[in-house]
Amino acid sequence: MSIVTSTVPAPDLGALETGGTVDLHHAPRRRVLIGADTYPPDVNGAGYFTHRLAAGLVARGNEVHVVCPSDTGPSGVEVRDGVTVHRLRSHALLLHPTMRFVVPGAASAAMREVFDAVRPEVVHVQGHFPVGRSCLYTAKRSGVPAVATNHFMPDNLLHHVRVPRRLREFVAARAWKDAARVFSRADHVTTPTPLAAKVFRDNGYRGDIEAVSCGIDLSRFHPRVGPASAARARFGLPDRDTVVFVGRLDEEKRIGDLIRAMPQVRRHVDAQLVVAGIGPEHQRLTALAADLGISAYVRLLGFVPDEDLPEFYRAGDVFAIAGIAELQSIVTLEAMASGLPVVAADAVALPHLVKNGQNGYLFTPGDIEGISTRIRAILTPPREVEAMGSSSRAMALTHDHTNSLRRFEDVYSGLVASGSRQ
Repeated sequence: MSIVTSTVPAPDLGALETGGTVDLHHAPRRRVLIGADTYPPDVNGAGYFTHRLAAGLVARGNEVHVVCPSDTGPSGVEVRDGVTVHRLRSHALLLHPTMRFVVPGAASAAMREVFDAVRPEVVHVQGHFPVGRSCLYTAKRSGVPAVATNHFMPDNLLHHVRVPRRLREFVAARAWKDAARVFSRADHVTTPTPLAAKVFRDNGYRGDIEAVSCGIDLSRFHPRVGPASAARARFGLPDRDTVVFVGRLDEEKRIGDLIRAMPQVRRHVDAQLVVAGIGPEHQRLTALAADLGISAYVRLLGFVPDEDLPEFYRAGDVFAIAGIAELQSIVTLEAMASGLPVVAADAVALPHLVKNGQNGYLFTPGDIEGISTRIRAILTPPREVEAMGSSSRAMALTHDHTNSLRRFEDVYSGLVASGSRQ
């Protein structure tokens, strides 16, 4: 039993900094089937990672199929970004208003049809819910090697259920046990960070786990050149110091804590909080800003298309994140690659991304004064925006997504080769 952090050669930083491409070796073309219970247009980190993984593997010469729930209900097949997407008949998930699920029995039957049509050489599942579980089990019955990546944290679902704390803890423990049992069927298990691997191990998984960063596209996210006024104008924002956040407007993201910190911030600096994202908390967060008398300084922009996110980050001076259920936080990495200092909750994976006094500051979850104090420390003289932003960028460069793609290809090739020798 071990936790392994993958080590892959660093990219050519000069090429990345100038927006060039990095010449990486390509593994032999593989037919890969990715099983996922969330996929765009779903708006969440696991879904976005799965899409980037699939599209990235296609760009590197692999044939990639994704099997996932239908985003509308009926089943169907479509091709997007070179990826063949097999969508299974789905139903609304009461516990999570923005996601859908596939009935387990129906998932198993449909999965056999997908395997017969695709005939994958290797399978890569993204979780232990019905689609990922059925994909993994079908792979094992078919003799197809399988990789499993864990993105699961119970808090991401259980905060939608209003039950006593002890019952939530019981359900969370059972959910971890179920995830460990399902993942024990995989030939190779990964998760985004060493800390996420430790969390999975501490909650019952007994096999080896490799930490492989989700990675980000460093050619898309880079620091702004010149003043932020142009980027702010694009989103209709006043030209003042700007704290930004990107993510679902869900309870576990604790965006309300950021809003509560803003009155104290504004006593010392002319600043605004701008949030890009949609979700069920929109109305409550809007009301909270009004109750605090800071509606003019809190902007909930709603959905910002992926292609506009680089410019959105360049509109900011500080990235703030208060959530306590982040296994890696791709948006924090994107903000860092964009040259932003980070103020983050000292919880789960975020301490791996934020070094106090170097690229930002950590605060105790729920500490409103702590959030305010740390934002002010960056924005008030002597301003630390540029120095900390440079440190953020340097740290983000170690998370190039091409390294992650290459590592997964190496894992696939090793499993396929091992199977062919048996």
